[in-house]
Amino acid sequence: MDVVEASGLGKRYGATWALRECSLEIPAGQVAALVGPNGAGKTTLLNLAVGLTPPSAGAVTVLGGRRAGSPAALDGIAFVAQDTPLYKSLSVDQSYAMARLAELGIPPRRKAGKLSGGQQAQLALTLALARRPRLLVLDEPVAMLDPVARHDFMATVLAASAADGVSVLLSSHVLTELERVASYLILLSRGQVRLAGQVDDLLATRGQASLEELAMACLRETTPEVTR
Repeated sequence: MDVVEASGLGKRYGATWALRECSLEIPAGQVAALVGPNGAGKTTLLNLAVGLTPPSAGAVTVLGGRRAGSPAALDGIAFVAQDTPLYKSLSVDQSYAMARLAELGIPPRRKAGKLSGGQQAQLALTLALARRPRLLVLDEPVAMLDPVARHDFMATVLAASAADGVSVLLSSHVLTELERVASYLILLSRGQVRLAGQVDDLLATRGQASLEELAMACLRETTPEVTR
């Protein structure tokens, strides 16, 4: 089963295409890394996949053919945005997340706005995973975290994928962190998919030693300005 399948997918804002002619298939059971420079279309693709915005062209389905944004699709998806949106007055006392919060050392009655950046990110992830999703979508969740918090966040994602079989679609600029968690890679540049496949297969085919080297080599081929 493919957790995300796009065919000719495109999104246009006015005269500008943020994403165009995007076709890809992401198999279930993967931690899929979505990488690319700023403005490549990563957030647009994620928003289309979770149904936050309609496509201008083509189509996208999730979880084995469910229309993105449909009730059947949303029932199996959890989404954590870049700014991990949480109401500042929200008490951390959801019963379904108590065990995880105890592991994280987050007091259950502390307001979300009083938590550190790392704790807020972990709280958002905890609430997302408590929905028991089949697909977890993460948009730059570690961009504002320090190295320790970033490492801990990624460890939680990897553990959830391994223990519960959650498929993950994760966008990030932090290639070093993706190196240890990603099994599948999608590289976007200038609104188009430039590379997609199993990380191990891509490394072997292209003769690269790491995901970071692979991504940078492909980006230099497609976007010469990144070398300047």
